[in-house]
Amino acid sequence: MNFLASSKPSHRTATRLLAAAALCAASGAHAQAIPKTVRLIVAYPAGGVSDVVARALGDRLAAQLGVTVIVDNRAGASGAIGMDAVAKAAPDGATLGFSAISPLVLSPHLGKLPFDPLKDIAPVASVMYSPVLLIATPASKAKDFRALIADAKVQPGALRWATSGPASLGHIVLEQLRSAAGVDITHVPYKGGGQQLNDAIGGQFEILSTNASPTLTSHIQSGKLRPLAVGAPARLESLPQVPTLGELGYSAANINSLFGVFAPAATPPALIARYNAEINKALASAELRARLMATDNVPTGGTSAAFAKEIASEFESNGRIIKAAAIKAD
Repeated sequence: MNFLASSKPSHRTATRLLAAAALCAASGAHAQAIPKTVRLIVAYPAGGVSDVVARALGDRLAAQLGVTVIVDNRAGASGAIGMDAVAKAAPDGATLGFSAISPLVLSPHLGKLPFDPLKDIAPVASVMYSPVLLIATPASKAKDFRALIADAKVQPGALRWATSGPASLGHIVLEQLRSAAGVDITHVPYKGGGQQLNDAIGGQFEILSTNASPTLTSHIQSGKLRPLAVGAPARLESLPQVPTLGELGYSAANINSLFGVFAPAATPPALIARYNAEINKALASAELRARLMATDNVPTGGTSAAFAKEIASEFESNGRIIKAAAIKAD
């Protein structure tokens, strides 16, 4: 099932999103009761890294709050199916969602959604960012990222760059690099990551841009794939020798997948504030931080207002990139 349609989205600003977050932050001083059973909608399939993190977070929240947290996987349409379920849930604090911010900041620029990402969803708390790794396959002889760009300039169009599909985060990174470096690189879009990774190992293209994962790490450690750069605020602890795209002079391309917890927009501000505090407490625990870092996902946290501000900024930025590069959804 695909929620994206061919009609153009309206280009409203993110002002309402920021205003909603401000209201959430201005909660009453008294504590708000959390329902005894909380449904955590995960916008991705069971068994993946995102699902594993969501379940670990759910376990921590259950222990801290003394409630039952039930994980409900609603995968599909790049996260839009899960976020639609969150948007349409009763705003009583019994339903939360776990997702990357892409259904709110990328999908709206590609087609019509069954919910309004600016007014139907309330950001609760940022949870983690997932770095975007730029990986050289056996088909590439470039020893580092600068050599890769040099090769692309010498042979326009010869370098093949695989992503998980049009308008994916990896595609956004590619378009930013094309523009900043002034190079012609051939985009090779895939649907999902399984076949993409197999083809990378087989040298079916030169470069792969994808989110960090334990499977990817194992192939890097075995020497089958070579990391050239990472989209992240800082170098990864597991790959300290790999520079960020910001360090290499490509700050606009130095982006990553931000994940967080969301609620239906009409959820009482006091409940939003309570959940935000509990999620930040969970992220401060050594156990959960270790679980995240083991998968190369980096804990974030912070206020709901700061999370909403980051979403608003990404919404505007991605809109400009998608329009400039004439990116279309499948």
